[in-house]
Amino acid sequence: MPKSPIFEKKNVLITGGAGFIGSHLAERVLRDARVICIDNFATSSEINIDHLLKNPDFEFIKLDITTDFELESFPELERFKLPFQGIQEIYHLAVPTSPKQFDQYKIDTLRANSIGTLNICELARKYKAKLIHASSSVVYGGRGPERLVFDEEMIGCVNHISPRACYDEGKRFSESVVSTYNDAHGVDGKIARIFRAYGPRMRLFDGQMIPDFITNALDNKPLVIYGDDSFQTSLCYVSDIVDGLVRLAEAPRGIGPVNLGSDEDLKIVDVAKKIIEMTGSTSEIQFDPPLLFMTELGLPNIFKAKENLGWMPLVRLEDGLQQTIEYTKANRMLLGF
Repeated sequence: MPKSPIFEKKNVLITGGAGFIGSHLAERVLRDARVICIDNFATSSEINIDHLLKNPDFEFIKLDITTDFELESFPELERFKLPFQGIQEIYHLAVPTSPKQFDQYKIDTLRANSIGTLNICELARKYKAKLIHASSSVVYGGRGPERLVFDEEMIGCVNHISPRACYDEGKRFSESVVSTYNDAHGVDGKIARIFRAYGPRMRLFDGQMIPDFITNALDNKPLVIYGDDSFQTSLCYVSDIVDGLVRLAEAPRGIGPVNLGSDEDLKIVDVAKKIIEMTGSTSEIQFDPPLLFMTELGLPNIFKAKENLGWMPLVRLEDGLQQTIEYTKANRMLLGF
């Protein structure tokens, strides 16, 4: 006799499911599961999930996870049979991410990282669901000459009262919430520390440099780097990040935090030049003052992901940029430029 009922398809909940990474993750999970997508559109877009709304295995609920809610009270979720089947997996990605509107969403960010994560951990406890929590490389603190590559055992150094602490320290606290629920309630919660990602569906004109580089290059406008020509970072294509999250969900309990990202250090000015070349643009490169939310980040040590998940980034920068350029060209009208 099986220890638990066997269902035709898993019920999977994705918070922040209309966001950049969340919408790609929903597509991937829909291959063999039913998906409940939660988002409040604070820094995401319905455009990202329009193509999924007709899928009978997909349901969208507009919801703020920092409020009190009961999933079983939504009539549109009746076909998921939550009282009987419950939820088997939860991917928690919901938090505002907006470099240019960072100040506007500070309280929302604080609440999402604290109250929101507590609410989602309660759902995981209630349904005995696997929980995959999308944390961030910011928990390690900034990069420096002696702090360039971060492995999961390193203790982060973050200013907890800085202007961006609601995100940086908030992500550290959210990891503490997941870890505490694992210890106190036996939740199978896993933590993915995601480094800088890029790809289709990133918000435009929001300070995220890659999508803005592409849109401006297509119109022969200046490509704006928020910093100087020494700005360096890693870039991991979104499909690789999604693959890592799915593999992490299947990993054994107690694996601990896992870095997901590219370990290749890139000068952002070289990426801008490559986009100009790939689009045949006449754009020039412009340097503006740094944005609080858009800073240089360190590189991930991805040995643990390779050894435990069989994961590593597979999409070359040129191929990822080409796919992002093609998406942007094809959706110029919908994207509003």
